[in-house]
Amino acid sequence: MLHIEHDKTNTASFNMQGKCPFGGDRIGGVEGTPPTLADWYPNRLKVELLHQNGPQANPLGEDFDYAAAFNKIDLEALKQEIKSFLTTSVDWWPSDYGNYGPQMIRMAWHSAGTYRIADGRGGAGEALQRFAPIDSWWDNGNTDKSRRLIWPIKQKYGSALSWADLIVLTGNCALEIMGFPTYGFAGGRQDAWEADNSTYWGPEVIHDLRTAEAPDKMVNRDKRWRGQNGDADYDLENPLAASHQALIYVNPEGPYANGDPLGSARDIRTTFTRMAMNNEETVALIAGGHAFGKSHGMVPSKEIGMPPEIAPMEQMGLGWHNPRGNGNAENTMTNGIEGSWTPNPTQWDNDYLTNLFKFEWEQTKSPAGALQWTPVDKNAPKTPDAHILGQMNALMMMTTDIALKEDPEYRKVCEKFLGDFDAFTQAFSKAWYKLTHRDMGPRERYIGPEKRNENDLLWQDPIPLADYMPIDAADVAALKKDIMGLGLSVSDLVFTAFSAAVTHRHSDKRGGANGGRLALAPQKDWAVNRRTVPVVAALRTLQEKFNGAAAGGKKVSLADLIVLGGCAALEKAAADAGVPTDVPFTPGRRDTTQELTDIEMFNWLKPVADGFRNYLDKGFKDIAQGVAPEQMFLDKAQLLSLTAPEWVALTGGLRALNANHDNSPYGIFTDRVGVLTNDFFTVLTSPDFEWKKADPAGMTFTLEPRTAGQKSYAATRADLVFGSNSQLRAVAEVYAGQDGHPRFVKAFVKAWHKVMMLDRYDVKA
Repeated sequence: MLHIEHDKTNTASFNMQGKCPFGGDRIGGVEGTPPTLADWYPNRLKVELLHQNGPQANPLGEDFDYAAAFNKIDLEALKQEIKSFLTTSVDWWPSDYGNYGPQMIRMAWHSAGTYRIADGRGGAGEALQRFAPIDSWWDNGNTDKSRRLIWPIKQKYGSALSWADLIVLTGNCALEIMGFPTYGFAGGRQDAWEADNSTYWGPEVIHDLRTAEAPDKMVNRDKRWRGQNGDADYDLENPLAASHQALIYVNPEGPYANGDPLGSARDIRTTFTRMAMNNEETVALIAGGHAFGKSHGMVPSKEIGMPPEIAPMEQMGLGWHNPRGNGNAENTMTNGIEGSWTPNPTQWDNDYLTNLFKFEWEQTKSPAGALQWTPVDKNAPKTPDAHILGQMNALMMMTTDIALKEDPEYRKVCEKFLGDFDAFTQAFSKAWYKLTHRDMGPRERYIGPEKRNENDLLWQDPIPLADYMPIDAADVAALKKDIMGLGLSVSDLVFTAFSAAVTHRHSDKRGGANGGRLALAPQKDWAVNRRTVPVVAALRTLQEKFNGAAAGGKKVSLADLIVLGGCAALEKAAADAGVPTDVPFTPGRRDTTQELTDIEMFNWLKPVADGFRNYLDKGFKDIAQGVAPEQMFLDKAQLLSLTAPEWVALTGGLRALNANHDNSPYGIFTDRVGVLTNDFFTVLTSPDFEWKKADPAGMTFTLEPRTAGQKSYAATRADLVFGSNSQLRAVAEVYAGQDGHPRFVKAFVKAWHKVMMLDRYDVKA
């Protein structure tokens, strides 16, 4: 209930403080707000996170075909409109140097730069820069102005052009008008319609409690770094990528604004590696990006207003109000550092690296008080002021720039680019393309005339096109019989198919069964996949036999056979349970090669915990750092884009079929292993058993019957969560009911097919 009380001290404002009807005056985690469910029960499993960004939030409707709409756009005409706008200026937010290009490069970069390789979250794919918390991070200061400036273009093209695509395309156009040859552009990013309330951006909490009387009242506790600075185990918490809370990459003034270039280099390497960039790509991006534009730091941060999410209503979604002058142009404040890196900030050239290495640099302070660097040589080139005609200013470098010069490995790359400008141009072009497209997934998702189709981009996880005819319905039926005649168990076939598919991540569209990478390094060598090795070997023999005998140029891929084996086994398991069911199967998966598989990048998909297969890495305790297995299980369910009912049904079916990675008895609450029963749910919800800890930490449990003579069972946290969590238990009770078995089988098969098809972008938008 919202209590609105007129503020007697100011007739122009309202005091909107909610009151809990039964909590008295107790407040939650932020001063002046009522306690939330998270405040009352901070460790509860937030199952509702599976249902974010649902169709109810989408004003375009579920039937809207974005690819079809985008493909009707004249891309060249659209780009010309963007480029014409970029060289204009409006009074409410004037362009630097008469060119919005550098500002738009920053917008696109920061939209894409949230991507992280550990869980595939972040990136430009859904234009989450429009929503909290990203829209109000300090590092995104004034990106709200950039998006508002290009709103007329978005308004003109409407739903045919997503914000996500427009942001990246505007960045590309900005580079092109300043003489830089971009590597390409692909559309296909579809917008989110609500804030991301599930991604873990770090353990810190920032309370912005500033008022006119207390302008510096902010609380920021940085807790993401583990160990002590300088120690061998000093590292950034996984899956985080940014070095500090509310940043995209690193603090430009150095770690904690300490001005230490080598410490900054360490942060840069950690951060860019977590964002899937190697040393050469890192230098190319930093040096390339800093060839353009300037940094803004004319006003102390304590004078700047609230970020967009909590700015006054009359600012209409714009934040960081600046009280100096008109609040923009020569008075602009963004990150606190002031100045440009080059004499010609709107032209692609190599002056950034030339100046960085030609001159010695000394520390100084910006007008806002931020630490930065200026040339010791007062005869060094100057840079024109962005707004005051005729005024020339000293060049500027950030601590992160000096880091590239002082770090030995980064210095080698810089020297290479200094000696070969064409190589630098090519490296930045490809790194920018990777940065802005990394989270889009397979090339089948790319649309538009400027997309690139080369197989040399390993970060796209390429799968060669098929040079043969796919199998048809008659082949599928025959192959099912052949698979079931191999002597493999239902459990092993189901486990192998699921192991191939469960690597998929909806976040960045990586992983999945397509490509047959379960048979390649590194996946074939993961401990969680050991059980799949003999199954894959048997299926490969069948593949060779079929492909050698098939007529009409038809072949079957190993990827298809792995999934088909699971489907055939499921049909037997359902029939044996008395609920005959046709399990859908769509052929057409293709096999890739070891050469087209980036082992280092795919190792990021290796699970630390996989509740579906009841797996915990042997180093789980140290890696998880206090995160419970069921929390990681929820995270994996979300990465598979499952709903709560799908999660429950899928797990219950996998337990009935014993899809545990090591054939362990945990969660196998049945005497009919390999039969698709609902026994997991009937035992889980039964009051005739008592659960007891089997170890002091509460990682495993035993189920003891209350009546002597009945069987006892073993379980993990990934099993009991479906009985202990109220929302998951409510679903489990449906499947455990007298009428629940057929409903469960139907739900399981539907969820199974969904997971098998998650990566089939060759047959879906």
